[in-house]
Amino acid sequence: MSIQQKMHFESGLLSVDASGEFSLEDAKQAFLELHGSVVQYKAEKILLDGRDVKGKPQDMERFHYSVFAARETHRIVVEHNLVSRFAYVVHEPLRDRERLGETVAVNRRMDVKVFETLEDAIEWLTGAR
Repeated sequence: MSIQQKMHFESGLLSVDASGEFSLEDAKQAFLELHGSVVQYKAEKILLDGRDVKGKPQDMERFHYSVFAARETHRIVVEHNLVSRFAYVVHEPLRDRERLGETVAVNRRMDVKVFETLEDAIEWLTGAR
């Protein structure tokens, strides 16, 4: 897998540092790995720092990843009664200016937002729901 993740859980927050080269299949595998930790720790707040992930996904890759992530997140809600909020911190070109991926996932009821800075992501995650 060309995307590596280091995860740390503390005070209800699962922090994930991701690095490597984006590919749709690797991103899906990494998301499944992340979800294993979400279930293990019963994490309701997930901060994914993907500033060290390189690549320029095509729109269809963004779409398919977001549909996959939303579907897997819904599965966790149903199977484990666990609702989680995801904050992604990524830079362009991985982060799409039009936020296609975020929009697709939100439209499928995933609580997710993409940020440029860690500070903004943490503020959003720790703020009132």
